[in-house]
Amino acid sequence: MRYMMTYDLMETARNTNQWMGASAKALASYPVFSMIPNPALNWMAAWGEVTERTFERMVVKPDWGIRTFTCEDGKDHLVEINKIVERPFGDLIHFSVPGRKTQDRKVLLVAPMSGHYATLLRSTVKSLMVNCEVYITDWHNARDIPVSAGKFDIEDYTLYLVDFMREMGPESHVIAVCQPAPLTLAASVDAPAPSTQACLLDSCSRQKALPSHLLML
Repeated sequence: MRYMMTYDLMETARNTNQWMGASAKALASYPVFSMIPNPALNWMAAWGEVTERTFERMVVKPDWGIRTFTCEDGKDHLVEINKIVERPFGDLIHFSVPGRKTQDRKVLLVAPMSGHYATLLRSTVKSLMVNCEVYITDWHNARDIPVSAGKFDIEDYTLYLVDFMREMGPESHVIAVCQPAPLTLAASVDAPAPSTQACLLDSCSRQKALPSHLLML
């Protein structure tokens, strides 16, 4: 409850900006104004569209959109998305392709937790499915998690990753995209499988000096 006022203020600002954008777009797009060739109206409509889209709340999680996958036999196989580990703040999901032999390489894709869903990485998942068994962290929207679920801080985030790596077992590869790179590095060091390899992609895309089984890009 201590942060409820801050949340309400931020939500009020978001609603106000979304309303202003929608109003500007509707007003500048009114058909009667087409009689007046004024570029300012076009600018106003464009600003309204961008502002409304920027502050619009994403209510429904986007679909993965990965329904079929073309295998070595040239046939399209259905893709099943299975929850391997279910937790209050995030799940470990696996993209399995029935009818295709199990791939030797297991890859855990650690998605960012930065105000958008893991489905933003659907293209990365598709590219890895060619020759990998792909797993990904599917973080939940904090707004939909009850207070009774408890806290979720940096330590909990890291422990989630450790549990996910343990579930996948040895001979696993880990790719962290942007924000979770430092915590994935900590989790990979604490993971029980010594052969786990981690590729950490930070926002700077710079290579760091790491132990032989770890790589940061």
